[in-house]
Amino acid sequence: MASSKLQLPADDSVLLLVTHSNLSTFAADIRVSQQTTVEALKDKLWRKTGTAVASMRLQLRDDTGAKIADLDDDAAPLAAYAPYNGYRIHVVDLDPSSLTSGGWLEDTSLVDKYKMSDEAYDKLDTNFRKFKEKMVPKNSPSEDKEQLEKHMEELCSKIKVGDRCEVEPGAKRGTVKFVGRAEALGRGFWVGVQYDEPLGKHDGMVKGIRFFECPQGHGAIVRPEKVKQVGDFPERDPFEDDEI
Repeated sequence: MASSKLQLPADDSVLLLVTHSNLSTFAADIRVSQQTTVEALKDKLWRKTGTAVASMRLQLRDDTGAKIADLDDDAAPLAAYAPYNGYRIHVVDLDPSSLTSGGWLEDTSLVDKYKMSDEAYDKLDTNFRKFKEKMVPKNSPSEDKEQLEKHMEELCSKIKVGDRCEVEPGAKRGTVKFVGRAEALGRGFWVGVQYDEPLGKHDGMVKGIRFFECPQGHGAIVRPEKVKQVGDFPERDPFEDDEI
């Protein structure tokens, strides 16, 4: 007797964009298994958007924004709606008294701001103004370039191929695949990274030169100062954070 269960490949995940009816500036890329039920997806999304599960309606939209379907069967797996990479999950908040309503989460003019006086700011042991003063160039341009080159080399010496890392902006996690000079890209030192998610621009080949190998769309080559942290970072769960 044929199984009635939907058969999916081992790697059945899709990369989707999440948007929100009350948060015009909110958008997040998530990778989710198609075996995830609509109810489980709602439970994860409320932690990202602030919309309660009972007040949440989900819509599947294509990459043009056109609605494909309402995800109205909580027990159904996501696969039942046949999403593709690049499609959008649009969260509709049905609660008129929701925390997300009224725009106050996005309109910073509605938030009371604390302003420190210049006198109090200058009394701080460390502040950006003092840091900036220390960083004012006191050398000739050639000396500055030489110091910058040494600084970049010093940063690169702490980054090794195979290291797990995070790349700014966006705290994109990945694995270091290349460290060194790449004159074809510009003077100085560069770091090649294979991102865990398809957030890159290539497969490790740039301008016809193969710097490393990785899946298409997972590769990036950045300046070493953008590799803010190097350590044993696990692959990121797109729902691990409780903040938007």
